[in-house]
Amino acid sequence: MPPHNLADTVRDCSLCAAHLPQPPRPILQWHPAARILIAGQAPGQKAHDAAKPFADASGERLRQWLGITAEQFYNPKRVAILPMGFCFPGRGKSGDLPPRPECAPSWRPALLHGLKHLQLTLVIGQYAKAWHLPDASGSLTDTVAAWQQYWPDIVPLPHPSPRNNIWLTRNPWFARQLLPVLQQRVQQVLAGAD
Repeated sequence: MPPHNLADTVRDCSLCAAHLPQPPRPILQWHPAARILIAGQAPGQKAHDAAKPFADASGERLRQWLGITAEQFYNPKRVAILPMGFCFPGRGKSGDLPPRPECAPSWRPALLHGLKHLQLTLVIGQYAKAWHLPDASGSLTDTVAAWQQYWPDIVPLPHPSPRNNIWLTRNPWFARQLLPVLQQRVQQVLAGAD
């Protein structure tokens, strides 16, 4: 399958339709030239409604963390956005449900293989951590605190959701130590993109 058709093929997926609260709407951003990969959890309701990844307050915060504009963020030749599940999984008692388990093994290997110019992977949340950093022990907080072990190619991050405001308050080192160097790294990677 030609690489430029891969994202369109994924967007036509209905593998887990019977398990979703709404018709499937796979949401991803992918181009073989992308330099940065954002590996998240799954689209939320607002992203589903807009058919656009991170089309919510989490996206605004994530762009602030990275120090980039929406134009840079939504340029697929610069930034690939591949959540662990491409469709909104529905709501649970304490937030969105986990990504559907069928999605990542069905599509992730081919999509990741097609990213030939990747220089930086941002691993957001526990589901992405389990896939991209399977040997990382401890909690997500422990993994984020150990970010220098994965630097400069991989950076584990908490989810940028407003639900994590308490986490951010309890972990002031994140904004003080990690975000400034992350922003420099993002600019360095994007500056090398033609």
